[in-house]
Amino acid sequence: MKFFPVITAILVSAFLYVLVFEREALMAFAAGGEQDGDYASDIEPAKDPVGVVALASQAQTIDSAVLVRGQTQASRQVLVRAETSGLVISEPLRAGAYIEADTLLCHLDEGTRASSLAEARARLAEAKANMPSAQARVPEARALLRGAQARLEEALINDRAASALKKDGFASTTRVAATTAAVEAALAAVETAEAGIQSAEGGIESALASVQSAEAAVATVERDISKLEIRAPFAGLLETDTAELGSLLQPGSECAIILQLDPIKLVGFVPETEVDKIAVGSVGAARLATGGTMQGRVSFLSRSADALTRTFRVEFEVPNPDYAIRDGQTVEMQIASDGAEAHLLPGSALTLNDEGALGVRVVDEAQTAQFRPVELVRDTREGVWVKGLDAAADVIVVGQEYVTDGVPVKVTYREAN
Repeated sequence: MKFFPVITAILVSAFLYVLVFEREALMAFAAGGEQDGDYASDIEPAKDPVGVVALASQAQTIDSAVLVRGQTQASRQVLVRAETSGLVISEPLRAGAYIEADTLLCHLDEGTRASSLAEARARLAEAKANMPSAQARVPEARALLRGAQARLEEALINDRAASALKKDGFASTTRVAATTAAVEAALAAVETAEAGIQSAEGGIESALASVQSAEAAVATVERDISKLEIRAPFAGLLETDTAELGSLLQPGSECAIILQLDPIKLVGFVPETEVDKIAVGSVGAARLATGGTMQGRVSFLSRSADALTRTFRVEFEVPNPDYAIRDGQTVEMQIASDGAEAHLLPGSALTLNDEGALGVRVVDEAQTAQFRPVELVRDTREGVWVKGLDAAADVIVVGQEYVTDGVPVKVTYREAN
């Protein structure tokens, strides 16, 4: 019962094989060509030309814009955080409000910081008061050194005189020993005075260190107090409510999120095959998924490719005074580049050769069909813009699938739209 469907499937498969893979032989057979010898290699081409419809196309200069898809992004976005701890004592600002730079967002309770500041300032005053007494010890120590040096000089003179008298027999050994002892005592006094100077100078350095430490303590407390008022770093819109009244903030806790949407950035990624066609300052147009359009210029083009996608980040800046464009919307950008010579053809004129290359079939001077590879520039409602053809080309738009390279054709020309 299933015998006839199987036979039908085999016949249909054989017919499709002959139609696709033995097209030249089939056409030659239909034209009355004769076969001699091997069936596949000795088939003569059809002598009668094949009727086709062609379009006499002239190349035109078009703006070969680079198409980039991406999304909108706020030019600035910051999560404002607390730098110190404390209870919020200010009423919250609500999301969506426009704020100016330096607007108070969160005010924290001062707590015991005023007492800590007073204590630090008292220690600073005490350290500064000790400085004059430490400085006065240095002149006193230097005066003691000068006195000790004078006594040493006197002792040396007496010792030399006693030694000279002893040689002449006018002084006893006891007197010489006494003068020598006096010299040693004077030397010890000089060393003690020098040590006193060093100690006095060390006292000055210690007093100065105490002053600097007290000043640092005061600055630390004052800085901590200044962080009790958390203010907006720039003008923008509040994306969230500020911290609620009575909530406890710790260092790093969130106070608010601020967005700056004017101007707004359009961010996309350009493939490496297109990146050389654009540059910073290039003009472009963009269209949102909602239908809104805008114009701007390229403000940034990455020099480093994304490690995964091998694409380059590109950014537009466009004005957004009414905040109609939101952060994170899908956008399609067209970035202008140097013009290119291209042909406008019907999309149906495109075909593939045996190697799978995209192209069209044209009519050469000998009135035969020839395949020409092309590169697709842009797809529009009117047709496709392609480049790779001569300035003037007769492109087959009907019948290109029924001819191969070298097949004679009978051309009927169609007027361009």
